[in-house]
Amino acid sequence: MEKAWWKESVVYQIYPRSFNDSNGDGIGDLNGITEKMDYLQELGIDVIWLSPVYESPNDDNGYDISNYKGIMKDFGTMEDYDRMLKSAHEHGIKIVMDLVVNHTSDEHPWFVESRKSVDNPYRDYYIWREGKEGKAPNNWGSCFSGPAWNYDEQTDMYYLHLFSPKQPDLNWDNPKVRREVFSMMDWWCQKGIDGFRMDVISMISKEPDLPDGTIKATGYGDFGPYVQNGPHVHEYLQEMNQKVLSRYDLLTVGECSGVTIEEAKKYASLDGKELNMVFQFEHMDLDGGETFKWNDRKIKLTELKQVLSKWQTELYGKAWNSLYWNNHDQPRMLSRLGDTKEYRETSAKMLATCLHMMQGTPYIYQGEELGMANAPFETLEDYRDIESINAYHELVESGQISHEDMMRYLQYKSRDNARTPVQWDDSENAGFTTGTPWIMVNPDYKQVNAKEQMSREDSVFHYYQKLIRLRKELEIIPYGAYQLLLPEDENLYVYTRSYKEEQLLVVCNFKKGGVSFAVPEEFRREGEMIIQNYPDRASEDLKKDEVALRPFETFVIRF
Repeated sequence: MEKAWWKESVVYQIYPRSFNDSNGDGIGDLNGITEKMDYLQELGIDVIWLSPVYESPNDDNGYDISNYKGIMKDFGTMEDYDRMLKSAHEHGIKIVMDLVVNHTSDEHPWFVESRKSVDNPYRDYYIWREGKEGKAPNNWGSCFSGPAWNYDEQTDMYYLHLFSPKQPDLNWDNPKVRREVFSMMDWWCQKGIDGFRMDVISMISKEPDLPDGTIKATGYGDFGPYVQNGPHVHEYLQEMNQKVLSRYDLLTVGECSGVTIEEAKKYASLDGKELNMVFQFEHMDLDGGETFKWNDRKIKLTELKQVLSKWQTELYGKAWNSLYWNNHDQPRMLSRLGDTKEYRETSAKMLATCLHMMQGTPYIYQGEELGMANAPFETLEDYRDIESINAYHELVESGQISHEDMMRYLQYKSRDNARTPVQWDDSENAGFTTGTPWIMVNPDYKQVNAKEQMSREDSVFHYYQKLIRLRKELEIIPYGAYQLLLPEDENLYVYTRSYKEEQLLVVCNFKKGGVSFAVPEEFRREGEMIIQNYPDRASEDLKKDEVALRPFETFVIRF
């Protein structure tokens, strides 16, 4: 398998609004990121993926961009950005920008022009349609509740927005749009950035006749089959690659909702024609249901193993995997699969081991390395996330879900769980800001914070540090083949990795109780333990026929 720096890297996602506030206005900013470069260097990460910092009215926390070449005032200035980029590079850290080009803000100059008249030169930059019998052009619902069409009186037509009405979809079938986007990307590359994470990039090509979708529980049609992995998506990404990506040495990852293994092999093929890797959501959607993700169902371990193993084995040697448990759109995985009370650190380390020993490029989301968990939001007023607030109104007011149930579901699944400020120390507001934080700080910061974690050798922080170091030392971790053992076991996730003359055995107990496990003979005979989350677990213990695993225990044996 061909080697590349991005295959051996560990990426750290920063959600700037919640990372570190340098000026006391309650909002994280670019100078706040620069202040923490030493911390990130000590953790050992190679790349920062920066969630959007562009100019934006902030309807969807910066994913609605009004100027791709400007910085949102909340975050600072372009000078602050340049200083941060320079500091990152001086610390040996690369910067990957969030690229949001399925849609813009409705305050972007292109859209402001587009809505003026049907013959405006920018009209065709967006997807406009006439209504049908006094209603929207089709029955699609948006990702953020309500219809996916917005009526515009000015020209008596509707524009498409798969997300908020303030996020009109760009028309990628227009070559001028593609030229504008590629030119803007090139501008950032010339600034010296190191790659792009591409927001909902699998949705940029729509079926031209925009047919009605199957009606969902919300009463709206499902647009998925007509916009995910659409007719020209690979053609457009290959054009992007020729015009921009191939001219620089970049890390590129596409957020691809609705992606299948077969599609992923095209997006992230090792021939390098499109992207380096994709984010898939199959493992994240295992606890979904009729009302999208709004429930408190638990992920079944057997199903999780089946999904992750499929991606590990079927992409091997054909396309590259990205590995993640958390990001700005997901609740904290520690609250979904771990234990946030008695076994908080033990389960955080187990989840980290399970993911970081797999094949692909791992992504750490800010605070994950500290064992941060979901926040105890109590009222609807505590939430800031447009998706959560809209879903509450839609599902509770229509009588589909009771107020009590919905509040419980939001506590479990809201995106705001990932967006509470990073917990730096035990001072007021967790050391995130001297002002009033834009969103609640998780009150557990007195116990869970970076200062305390860094002071203690057996902390989650130091465990992540060791996992990152192992990935750099052992080629088998990024490049080895994966094989699942015990697929039907409901408590244990066990797999091997193989590369050249070397093997790893990864054992993870997902249960809050003890279970026994028989270590395969070759590992028992000649294996050495390279990492474990119970410090008293000795290599000698593994020589026995059966090993009694404790709650959330994990270890890795090298043979």
